[in-house]
Amino acid sequence: MAIEILHPGLASSLQDSGRYHWQHLGVPVCGSMDLFSHRLANALAGNQGDPATLEMTLQGAKIRFLRRAVIVISGADFSPRIDDKPVAMLCPLTVPAGAILSFGIRRRGARCYLAIKGGFSAPEVMGSQSTSQGAGFGGHRGRRLKKGDVLAFNWPFHNTSNLRLPFGMPDIFPEQRQVLRFIPGKHWHLLTDKEKKQFTRQTFILSQHADRMGYRLEGEPLALSSSAEIYSEAVSRGTVQLPAGGAPIILMADSQTTGGYPKIAHIASVDMSYLAQSLPGTEFTFKEISLYNAQLYSAQRQCWLKKILPTAQ
Repeated sequence: MAIEILHPGLASSLQDSGRYHWQHLGVPVCGSMDLFSHRLANALAGNQGDPATLEMTLQGAKIRFLRRAVIVISGADFSPRIDDKPVAMLCPLTVPAGAILSFGIRRRGARCYLAIKGGFSAPEVMGSQSTSQGAGFGGHRGRRLKKGDVLAFNWPFHNTSNLRLPFGMPDIFPEQRQVLRFIPGKHWHLLTDKEKKQFTRQTFILSQHADRMGYRLEGEPLALSSSAEIYSEAVSRGTVQLPAGGAPIILMADSQTTGGYPKIAHIASVDMSYLAQSLPGTEFTFKEISLYNAQLYSAQRQCWLKKILPTAQ
């Protein structure tokens, strides 16, 4: 039971929710950039736990199914087709053996996710199937997919035909000027009141320097009120660092585990999907919220996912 990669697309890899509990040893978390779309695809496929999905960036892969499978496609709309016939997203699809899944024009978003009922059978490394390309482990041989790769998947014994999207699906695609909610970071106090207002009132633009490690924003540079010495400390996905040049950097899934730049903010986890689905040139503004509200918004999204599958992670 496997699929064959006829064309890998631009940057495709296996990712689950990430490799946690190893950051103290310098191991990056990695995982899906858009965790919501990853979890949504697995929930609609009826998958238990957190099996890896195939993450495709900007361009979809071309895949031959060597065995009948049930799949779900979520995230960015890359115009999916099975044997050259358009197919729907966000619902279970039965793909016969020998059929070819391909993608066409990118309509919106940046990252598309493919879940297979039963999950891919990639080995777990440190408790995760996620690809860590920098370290060279996890996923399929620790790298992005290549033409000719064959990925095995598990064949489950439960039915998913009755799984449907509940009412009120969250919108994960950024608006023309998307608001990102944040919690002040450890070094927020190093910004003057003027700089704090500038951070929350000005419009930032996502630069071309945006990848799985981090997103650099363009805008009027920010300055610290003092040049206090800052030691390298733990950082995580969503941390907003402020280097000497004054252009904020938002750390993403493959970011390092420590950093020496001031940590001025942390993006609410519920808004990280907007970033994952954004293209260079997207405009952002920032809005401060409390830790309580950030946790509340995250819990509300988890509750929505559980309406699809009670055991959705």
